[in-house]
Amino acid sequence: QVQLVESGGGLVQAGGSLRLSCTASGSILRVNRMGWYRQVPGKQRELVAAITSGGTTNYADSVKGRFTISGDSTKKTVYLQMSSLKPEDTAVYYCNLNIRVWVDVPSRDYWGQGTQVTVSS
Repeated sequence: QVQLVESGGGLVQAGGSLRLSCTASGSILRVNRMGWYRQVPGKQRELVAAITSGGTTNYADSVKGRFTISGDSTKKTVYLQMSSLKPEDTAVYYCNLNIRVWVDVPSRDYWGQGTQVTVSS
């Protein structure tokens, strides 16, 4: 019954900023790594940014220096601050959380429903 709810997508002009949020709820023992992916029609979903429970982050080369991922373990929420947005950032963005629900069952990935980010010229 784990549910992920995303918010923050929208339409923005090139050079603008947006902040995406994703909150998980339900029966959760532990949240491991958290991340954001994006997908454009006709292309595979790609990793944008990820963060571990310890705070270690990594980013796709295309967004380094422009995007910042952060998380709040208490709120079980992951954020993606996007700045200096470019038209090529236009995509559906999905949050992903690796979550352990039961002690004796391996962790698995859970996905948000996706939020559209459109960057105009």
